[in-house]
Amino acid sequence: MRFFAATLTPLVLAVASPALAQTSDHSAHQQTPPTTAQPAQTADPHAGHTMPAPQATQPDPQAPAHDMPGMTMPPATPDPHAGHDMPGMTTPQATQPDPHAGHDMSTMPEMAWPQTPPGESGHDMPGMTMMPNVETSADNAGRPPEPPPPAAAGAGPAHAADLYFDAQQMAAAREQLLVENGDIRTSVVILDRLEATFGEGADGYVWDAQGWYGGDINRFWWKSEGEGAINGELESGEIEALYSRAFTPYFDFQAGVRQRYTPEADRTDLVVGVQGLAPYWFEVDVAAFLSNEGEFSARAEAEYDLRLTQRLILQPRAEIDFSAEDVPELATGSGLTNAELGVRLRYEIRREFAPYVGIEWSSSFGDTRDYVEARGEDAEDTRLVLGIRAWF
Repeated sequence: MRFFAATLTPLVLAVASPALAQTSDHSAHQQTPPTTAQPAQTADPHAGHTMPAPQATQPDPQAPAHDMPGMTMPPATPDPHAGHDMPGMTTPQATQPDPHAGHDMSTMPEMAWPQTPPGESGHDMPGMTMMPNVETSADNAGRPPEPPPPAAAGAGPAHAADLYFDAQQMAAAREQLLVENGDIRTSVVILDRLEATFGEGADGYVWDAQGWYGGDINRFWWKSEGEGAINGELESGEIEALYSRAFTPYFDFQAGVRQRYTPEADRTDLVVGVQGLAPYWFEVDVAAFLSNEGEFSARAEAEYDLRLTQRLILQPRAEIDFSAEDVPELATGSGLTNAELGVRLRYEIRREFAPYVGIEWSSSFGDTRDYVEARGEDAEDTRLVLGIRAWF
């Protein structure tokens, strides 16, 4: 029996060993700490530890190490700033710090520094000297005020040349200089319209001329205009003599006398008016008349030069006459008496000479229309005009 038991025991253990090995590698075994440098099995470094739930992000590399007795772990690289108490230090800002913040420059030697442009704020640097102001011709409101000239600057004569030359000769020279540089006497003659008219009635002619002599402020003006029938008698004519004075750069006040001629009667009138260049380059001439018979009337003219090219000019023109009362002797009624509207296209062969062609409409109104028709004349007419414009 002993023989069979000794023989069967190893066989039973051999069969049972795989089954026991599947249940536990360490069951029923008593392990003692190794005493020699033998390779140990790798144990779970976190076994038996209470670990927080894993986060979605990577673990903190500065987390404190775990206490694992019996194991020699290399020390983790600590954060050089973690857990350090650093009083007096300021947390860095998101932006770059001011390079001059907290700097005391009061002990620095004086040095030149460019001025801060107007409208920009600079740094306060005590002890530093700004560059001196440089005089320029620019009108800079930021420049420091300049001191007035010394009193001795105006102590001399009004004209320094009088110290070296005869005073009377220098006065005569200055008067001549004034004449040559502003007080010049000029004259001009303008033949604004010299034209022949062709319409349903008799063909006719018209003239309209003016001119002046004088300076920029005071002038003598003359004006003349009239009309008549070709191969016929003069229908009307007038001439004016006026004193003109500029009261603005573009307008002159005019006053004088006018002499009129008509087949029915003559009149002498006092004239007061304004002539000049209105805004948008309209040439205007407005005048009021008081005749020697006490008859009051007025007239307004306006024209505009529209330059199509340097030589081709289109000129619209308008003229309106008024009367304060009926004058049967002159075939004139009260109110608006006559109106003329026309347009002329001229070509300037030279600036001083330009032929033109155009069309003009004229009409009488109110009682004036009745007077004209009673004479057997047309109260309204449209005419073709051919003429020249010249000045010299």
